[in-house]
Amino acid sequence: MAPEYWYNITTHEVEEGKVSPAVDRAGPYATRQEAEKAIQTIQERNARLDAEDAADD
Repeated sequence: MAPEYWYNITTHEVEEGKVSPAVDRAGPYATRQEAEKAIQTIQERNARLDAEDAADD
């Protein structure tokens, strides 16, 4: 099985595998590089979803 990478939102570090409690993790991501950009990815996704919600109103 390919490794999964997680971004720890408390320590701001990338972890390989489920090292930290679920409440502290974002992911999984296929690569370390994707996990390193987790906050940016989350912010972009939230902005897109907010715009879609506003368009539905």
